[in-house]
Amino acid sequence: MATTIAIIGAGHVGAALAQTLSRAGYAVRLGVRPGADVAALLQRCGGKATAGTVREAAAAAEVIFLCVPAQVAVAVARDAGDLRRKVLVDCSNPVAWQDGPVLAPPPEGSVAAALAAAIPEARVVKGFNTFGADVHRDPGIGGAPAEVYLAGDDGIALERVGEVASRAGFAPVAVGPLRNAAHLEALALLWIQLATAGGQGRQFIFRLARR
Repeated sequence: MATTIAIIGAGHVGAALAQTLSRAGYAVRLGVRPGADVAALLQRCGGKATAGTVREAAAAAEVIFLCVPAQVAVAVARDAGDLRRKVLVDCSNPVAWQDGPVLAPPPEGSVAAALAAAIPEARVVKGFNTFGADVHRDPGIGGAPAEVYLAGDDGIALERVGEVASRAGFAPVAVGPLRNAAHLEALALLWIQLATAGGQGRQFIFRLARR
């Protein structure tokens, strides 16, 4: 298991993924702002994670999880240094709040598409965005692994992210090219609606059910 994972951002999703991926045996590099206090998070990662700047984390990793607010995703990725051939997993959702969640995509149609346009040398995959941090932290739900939907144009990158997801306890499902990232972001909005205004709480996922 040689893959080193960078997680950019140590908010709810980034912190949860750091713990889950560390538990799966991955070397995790947290990319955080200077002065950020992540000592407690590193302790929860069992000594398998280290922290540094965004550039340091990205430089050390083959797969980079971008876990920052949608409105700053492109700027943060641009500041991450040389991302040539790096796999960049966009976990963000462009959601505003107006008496409930409202989809607010960039002109490119999705955050993932905006990242691909801004950083064409990166291999962008959309995923890990259709459920909340509770599931990122514990992917077992309803007696089975949580399904994580992945969209991307690079088949090798999709396979790589799928392998990481599987080792971490998720069930990866490829949903087609990167243009379908817009549908995943819309699906996330529906999850947020149900989890908040819909009264369903956060302990659920969308799942494929077969007869």
